[in-house]
Amino acid sequence: MAENLPALLYVASGILFILALRGLSSPETAREGNRFGMIGMVIAVITTFFVLENKGFGTWFLILLAVALGAVPGAYIARKIPMTAMPQLVAAFHSLVGLAAVFIAWAAFLAPAAFGIGAPGEIHVQSVVEMSLGAAIGAITFSGSIIAFLKLNGNMSGKPILLPFRHAVNLGFGLFILLLIGMLMTFEQSSTTFFLLTLAAFILGFLIIVPIGGADMPVVVSMLNSYSGWAAAGIGFTLENMALIITGALVGSSGAILSYIMCKGMNRSFISVILGGFGGEDATAGAGADEDRPVKQGSAEDAAFIMKNAGKVIIVPGYGMAVAQAQHALKEMVDSLKEEGVEIKYAIHPVAGRMPGHMNVLLAEAQVPYDEVFELEDINAEFRTADVAFVIGANDVTNPAAKTDKASPIYGMPILDVENAGTVLFVKRSMAAGYAGVQNELFFRDNTMMLFGDAKKMCEGIVKAL
Repeated sequence: MAENLPALLYVASGILFILALRGLSSPETAREGNRFGMIGMVIAVITTFFVLENKGFGTWFLILLAVALGAVPGAYIARKIPMTAMPQLVAAFHSLVGLAAVFIAWAAFLAPAAFGIGAPGEIHVQSVVEMSLGAAIGAITFSGSIIAFLKLNGNMSGKPILLPFRHAVNLGFGLFILLLIGMLMTFEQSSTTFFLLTLAAFILGFLIIVPIGGADMPVVVSMLNSYSGWAAAGIGFTLENMALIITGALVGSSGAILSYIMCKGMNRSFISVILGGFGGEDATAGAGADEDRPVKQGSAEDAAFIMKNAGKVIIVPGYGMAVAQAQHALKEMVDSLKEEGVEIKYAIHPVAGRMPGHMNVLLAEAQVPYDEVFELEDINAEFRTADVAFVIGANDVTNPAAKTDKASPIYGMPILDVENAGTVLFVKRSMAAGYAGVQNELFFRDNTMMLFGDAKKMCEGIVKAL
């Protein structure tokens, strides 16, 4: 029984991870899901400690030091990071998972006897495949996540950076990595070959993410999440660690499913998004071309008067709300409108923000009731019965050109039909195009009033006017 206890505990942690994923599928059960995940991870870590055999004090000291080096900064960052910066934090964490997979793969390659997978230069073939895939996927995850972090954090432009012959170059690097894995399996297992494999994967991760624009960031985040899971699963086989295999497979598969859902939300194939970015060359061509066209401008006082006399208002949050950290001011505005007897609902597009569920997280932070928040397919028909659609920083996901302009890079993407509301109040800093690089035709409609300025200050101004 004793020898089977670690395996049973790993299975128990795996079940808790499954329950965690189930809980995280809804804002109402997300806290419970997080608890399940934390308990499962504690069980997995403690079990791993106890299966270590014949380890001296020095080894235990190094292990505990490594845990502290990760746990202390992690806890500090988790407590201090604002919800608006969560997408770049997630990208940064993904990069660390990928880098950890690379380090473990190299440790196993240089000291295979310590892992029970053979001797230097004579590593078991199946172990070579496992560690090679783990190192390659981990390296792609690391460099790709670094680029995603820089774009999300504003250190790089959110526009697609289109390199010449990028598809052919990416294909070439992919085939080169497969060739190197084949060489490690059939020829000499040299460190030079393994180094070239790792280096090629690092470069490929960079090349894959650089052409992807800011509009596709939710897909990128979920895709990198999937990559990190598969990297962990591959290394789990090398370490013969059941918990790592289960966890990696869960993260990899759930991330892949989420990426598919996000692509479906944009009416794009997964492959087209990964290989070329959103809009590509066409996206940058028309950016800002219509900035000189006349638009109807309003003030906070105008918006307050219109919404105060409305029967139904639908709020459409977007990335502009996150940048301005306006969710709390928006909630205060909504509460003031409710006191005037106005019906309020929130409409969420699946790719609004910079990571899956970004808007839901921000609204939950502001304690917006879950039963007032609706997804696109559940709320779109109600815009026809709404007196006002209050759009706060959501650009591409409300652009009517997605339905009418076949030349537009966002053509075919399902959008929120805000133009069907009686009046559209659009909060935006300027007339600049969105992350897809195209101007929003909604700005120039007769029933649209532009509210230029910082989203938080605009909401506070509306509250004051109310």
